[in-house]
Amino acid sequence: MKQKDIALIVVVVVISAVLSLVVSHFVFSKPAARQQTAEVVDVITSDFPTPSTKYFNSSSIDPTQLIQIGNNANPDPFKGQH
Repeated sequence: MKQKDIALIVVVVVISAVLSLVVSHFVFSKPAARQQTAEVVDVITSDFPTPSTKYFNSSSIDPTQLIQIGNNANPDPFKGQH
């Protein structure tokens, strides 16, 4: 390489570095503009309040109870009866 080529490469590198710094300053937001607020949550505790007796009482329906409709004794109702 000639001396003029090295000088030209150095000038191009310096100009591109300055140009990239200026463009990045406008493209990327400042740290102050990137700050966001978060909602404060309540502390998790091991206390669990007693559920309402209006819904949870001894006369309530048990949803885990097996419900049988009709008197079909077939253990596999989706297979045809042969």
